[in-house]
Amino acid sequence: MVQRVMVYIDGSNLYHSLNNKFDRTNLDFFRFSNKLVGEGRRLVRTYYYNAPLDRNKQPKQYQKQQKFFDALRKIEYFEVRLGRLVYSKGWPGIPPTEKGVDIRIATDMLVHAVAGNYDVAVLVSGDTDFVDAVQAVKGRGLHVEAALFPMFGSQTLRDAVDKVITLDSEFLSDCWVGSP
Repeated sequence: MVQRVMVYIDGSNLYHSLNNKFDRTNLDFFRFSNKLVGEGRRLVRTYYYNAPLDRNKQPKQYQKQQKFFDALRKIEYFEVRLGRLVYSKGWPGIPPTEKGVDIRIATDMLVHAVAGNYDVAVLVSGDTDFVDAVQAVKGRGLHVEAALFPMFGSQTLRDAVDKVITLDSEFLSDCWVGSP
C-alpha cells in the first residue's frame, strides 16, 4: 500500500531559515512538496501557514505578500492557512508577533491524523512547540517526519520525530524557482 503524505509548512520559519542559510527564498513549493514526499509515496495535500502583514502599516509589503499567497493557492493540492500578526506599540522598532499559526499547524496535524487522512505527516519547522502534537500523532500509529536545516531546529523536536529530512543545499538544489 502506498503511503499517503501530508506536508505542513511553517511559512515564516521556512522563509527566515532559507534567508539565513542560503540568502535566498525563491523556493518552488510544488517541487519542494513533492521532494519531501519522495518516491513511492503519494502527496495528499500541502498546507502552508503564515500570517498576513497589516495592509495599513506595511502596504507595499502587504501587496507583495498577497501576490505570493495567491501564487501558492494556484498550486495543486496546496492550501494556504493564515494566522494573524500583532503589532506592538513599539512597532516598527519591534517586529510584529505571529499569533495562531503554530496552534493551527498542530490542530490540523491532529485533526487529519484522527480522520485517517494520512499515513505520514511531514512537518517543515524546527519549533519545539510541536513536540506534543508529534507525540500525539505518533500515538495514533502514524509517522511524523521533520524537514529541518542543519544546525537549526530544536534537538527535542529532532528526537521526537520518526525521521529528519535535512534541508541542505543538496536537497534543495532542484527546488528553487528556475531549477531544471
